[in-house]
Amino acid sequence: MSDLALHIPTDVVNGPTSLAFALLAAVAVGLCVVMARRHLDERLVPLAGLATAFIFAAQMLNFPVAAGVSGHLLGGALAAALLGPWLGALCVTVVIVIQALLFADGAVTALGLNVVNMAVIASFTGYAVIVLALKVLPRTRWGLGAAVFAAALVSVVAASAGFVLQFWLGGEEVGQSFGAMAAAILGTHVLVGIGEGVITAGAVTAVAAARPDLVHALRGSRLAETAKESV
Repeated sequence: MSDLALHIPTDVVNGPTSLAFALLAAVAVGLCVVMARRHLDERLVPLAGLATAFIFAAQMLNFPVAAGVSGHLLGGALAAALLGPWLGALCVTVVIVIQALLFADGAVTALGLNVVNMAVIASFTGYAVIVLALKVLPRTRWGLGAAVFAAALVSVVAASAGFVLQFWLGGEEVGQSFGAMAAAILGTHVLVGIGEGVITAGAVTAVAAARPDLVHALRGSRLAETAKESV
């Protein structure tokens, strides 16, 4: 199932590896808290709450990507596009912690693993792709949509690659070779990333069209109009 690399359950990665990534997650989240407070814009506070609630709800809904395989929104690229990588990673972390503690979606012992993959890797990878893409793409609705789509796709694959690394370091026996497992995880999450890209691009461009000042990736600039859009 595709959920393996998204919300890691218990007994998939061993204790020492889980503990090491828990420490790494704690350091990363602490740094995000410091940097988010340093760059916090008061206008983003209510948006952060809305983004967290949206990601929480969206992660509860699965969409089919192949026969017998489903995926759900990770939200890292979405949060980073709207809020920046520091605050975005914190919002996704809150979602992951609530899901683990209240809904047993992902093991509590795997919190560090899941936070590193879905919050840290996904948010920062997604934001980096958006920044790079907007250097070459026009800042129109479609240019932003393409940048965000690519960011979401790359962020999902990067998060699944994080799981592959974690499993290589301390994975338990799963009845198949590491190579086959890694290929299945990464291949499946390319499809999951396409679904995430469509959802994320739609959400971010909708906000950008109405309130571009609330889209961190635009740095306060408005979207330019294409000839077709201005007709």
